[in-house]
Amino acid sequence: MIPGVINEILSNKTSPIWSVSPDATVFEAIHLMAEKNIGALPVMSGDRLVGVVSERDYTRKVALLGRSSKDTTVSDIISHEICVAAPDSTIEECMRLMTTNRVRHLPVLNGDVLVGVVSIGDLVNWIIRVQSMEID
Repeated sequence: MIPGVINEILSNKTSPIWSVSPDATVFEAIHLMAEKNIGALPVMSGDRLVGVVSERDYTRKVALLGRSSKDTTVSDIISHEICVAAPDSTIEECMRLMTTNRVRHLPVLNGDVLVGVVSIGDLVNWIIRVQSMEID
């Protein structure tokens, strides 16, 4: 069993939560992801999480279909079935959720409030850190 909960990972993250509106163009979303060096963005309608847009969404639903990222809105390409975690979700639960649903980014909601996003890389780094501490 892997010790720890998602809130422990979030407490070590220092960057703000970047997000995009469903009405934004895919070009704007991709530009923000490139600028912030991130692979996905929560899609927020006001304070409500309505989806996640990722580089994978862009490649599969825009580039490969010959669509224009400047003429396509984020709402046109996001999946509205969102996998989410809670701050008290375990690392192991989140790994299982991400693997089962084939997602690389997991929004973390405290009730209905977005409190962070964890990536598969965040979870792997956590596991490596825990294993290193056990070895020492």
